[in-house]
Amino acid sequence: MAMKELWMNERSEFHGKYYDFPQVYCFPKPAQKPHPPVILGSSASKVFKRIVTWGNGWIPINVTPEQVNKGRVILDKLTETAGRDPASIEITVVDVPADRVVIEQFAKAGADRVIVQVESKGEAEDLDQLQRMAQLVLC
Repeated sequence: MAMKELWMNERSEFHGKYYDFPQVYCFPKPAQKPHPPVILGSSASKVFKRIVTWGNGWIPINVTPEQVNKGRVILDKLTETAGRDPASIEITVVDVPADRVVIEQFAKAGADRVIVQVESKGEAEDLDQLQRMAQLVLC
């Protein structure tokens, strides 16, 4: 909440349990309006309630499509209960192999996007690796 206050208002003031600051200016402002998405990454039991209360997305790490599906079901129920559109909460899965079948499994499980990791070895090798990944995933 404190960050949203800083991002959204010309003059910001916040008095909360963990953060407390008088009227201040925060510049430059983010390009995204009203503010950048707040994305939480955790598998803790309370993370879904926090996402629905304050966030715009979930970015779990080291999960299976089945875990993503369970998370999507919980998030959808909680957002509906809170009066939010379930589509307003996005799921991004990181460190996914460049495998079309695996990516499709995450998509069917409810992930909105996946991030495929590139092993950095230098510009030329990285570009070759990206080309191979594109062939595996897109073609």
